[in-house]
Amino acid sequence: MKRPTETLSADALRREISHRNTARAAGWAAEMSYSAVPNIVYGETVAGQHGNFLPASYRRILQQADWKARLSKVYTGSRFIPRKADRTRYELECANSSDALLMNIFCYPGILRRAALCSLLGIDPGLSPAFGVRPGIPLKNGRTDCSEMDLKLGTLFVEAKLTEGDFQTARFDLVHRYRDFEIVFDVERLPINKARFRSCQLIRGALAAHAHAASFAIFCDQRRQDLIEDCFETISAVTSVELRCRMSVVTWQELAATLPPKVRTFLAEKYGILAAAN
Repeated sequence: MKRPTETLSADALRREISHRNTARAAGWAAEMSYSAVPNIVYGETVAGQHGNFLPASYRRILQQADWKARLSKVYTGSRFIPRKADRTRYELECANSSDALLMNIFCYPGILRRAALCSLLGIDPGLSPAFGVRPGIPLKNGRTDCSEMDLKLGTLFVEAKLTEGDFQTARFDLVHRYRDFEIVFDVERLPINKARFRSCQLIRGALAAHAHAASFAIFCDQRRQDLIEDCFETISAVTSVELRCRMSVVTWQELAATLPPKVRTFLAEKYGILAAAN
């Protein structure tokens, strides 16, 4: 197993998580895909527990309707699962789901009353997390973009990544539809690839923070230096110093250092996420 401080590609981290969860799945209701890098897809046990979630987090998710609704996102890789017709598989049942990782942490009881976590994120204690929010980014035609962000904590928008390859790309014309695009960014400094803007999710996050006088954070693994570099490349193209100060990159390892022992142990075992040294 690689040391958690080493740099990993998306594929390498996917293999790391697959290896960890292949061993872990023996104690849970779980299936393995027959893709090149096997995905472990967990299911709920008869006791009402779920292998992809901390028991305390899962109980809270089931008790809150809007959180529970997130569990119904269909898993697009079901065609690679043996006996795929047996049941419907869901995205948040997959071992490398960044949404599941996010909910494991922020649905855990009392987590948002922890001073260290709130200080790290620059938020007030006692907030209630909202998952899958649509901030409504203004367009030049007077309408709003209804793209979804992973998490909202008060006035903080969050985009979460784990094994995803990048922050998505978009055609020039689609990005230029945003009302404040040329105000927020030095457009010539934004990274491009084949007539498309790279890191479109980061562009949208900055625009949402600007439009709503909010903050924007990207959660990613410290082993994914490629994603971290993409973040700072896009943030550096923001023209306003004040807005740049409201944007941040937070690693799962930094988050882990602020969490209770049970959550830390779960993250270490399941994802290889070890708490950053203080």
